[in-house]
Amino acid sequence: MTTPKKSARKVIITCAVTGSIHTPSMSPHLPVTPDQIAAEAIAAVKAGAAIVHLHARDPETGRPTQDPDLFQRFLPRIKQATKAVVNITTGGSAAMTVEDRLRPAAQFQPEVASLNMGSMNFGLFPMLNRFTEFQHDWERTYLENSRDLVFKNTFKDIEHILKTCSGNGTRFEFECYDISHLYTLAHFLDRKLVTPPLFVQSVFGILGGIGAHPEDVMHMKRTADRLFGDQYVWSVLGAGRNQMPIATQSLALGGNVRVGLEDNLWAGPGRLATSNAEQVAMVRKLIEGLALEVATPDEARAMLSLKGGDAVRF
Repeated sequence: MTTPKKSARKVIITCAVTGSIHTPSMSPHLPVTPDQIAAEAIAAVKAGAAIVHLHARDPETGRPTQDPDLFQRFLPRIKQATKAVVNITTGGSAAMTVEDRLRPAAQFQPEVASLNMGSMNFGLFPMLNRFTEFQHDWERTYLENSRDLVFKNTFKDIEHILKTCSGNGTRFEFECYDISHLYTLAHFLDRKLVTPPLFVQSVFGILGGIGAHPEDVMHMKRTADRLFGDQYVWSVLGAGRNQMPIATQSLALGGNVRVGLEDNLWAGPGRLATSNAEQVAMVRKLIEGLALEVATPDEARAMLSLKGGDAVRF
C-alpha cells in the first residue's frame, strides 16, 4: 500500500536589508545607496526571501531617512526584478516624527508595512563599546543619543498609521518588542482596526525590549497563542548573535523567520556577513534541515492574505 505523501510546512523568510540601527562604519557590507539596497534585496530574494523589509539611507552619509524620493530609486527596480513581497518601514528611526516615518508607506501603498506596537526605550549606545572609529560625524552622536530617547509609538500614533494605510489595502508586520505589545495588538483587534491573519514579528534582544533567552521566546509564543489563537502568523527576529538561535527555536515551534543586516551584521563569531543573501542562505539551510520548505512570495501572499504586487504604487 502506498503511503500518501505529506506536504512540508512552508516557512516565510523575511529579509530586512539595511534598517536604521547600524551605521555605515560598522560594516562595509551594509547597503547605503539606492543601487546597493536594490541589489541586496534582489539577491536576498534569489536566495529564498519571500519578503524584503526596506528602509532608505542618505546615499552620501548613510544616515537613515524616510525621503520618498530615495525609496522611489529602489522600489520599482526590486518589483521589476523579483516577485517579492515588499514591506516598507513605518518605524524609520526612533529619532523621527511619526508623520515623517509614515510618508513612504502612505505614498507607495505596499502590500505590507511594518508597525511598531508600543513606545519603548531603544538602546543602541552599547555598540559604542565595540565600534570606536566612525566615518561620519552623525554616527557616534546617533548611538550616544539613544541613552535618552524614547521610541514613540502611542495608541494615537498606531491608530493613525493603521487608518492611513489600511484604506490602501496595505497589511502590517506587527513588530512586538515586548509582551505588552501583544496586548496592544489585541486591543486593536478587539476594536476591529486590524483584521486576521495578523503577521506578528516578535523582536528579541533589543535593549529596552524583551530579552533573547529561550524562555522569553516561549513566553512570547504562549501569550500570542492565548490572545490570537489561529488568527495570526508568527515570525521572529533575534538581534545580533541571537539571530540564528532564535530562528531555530521559531522553526521548531511552527514559526517563521526574519534575517538581514538590519538585525545582525554577522555571519558567525567575529565574521561579518558579506551580504544579506548570505544570511538568507544560512537560515534556508536550517529550514530545509528540519524537513521544512521555504515559502515562495506567492505562497507568503496567500498565508498573509495580501492584495498582490500589482496593487502597489511603485
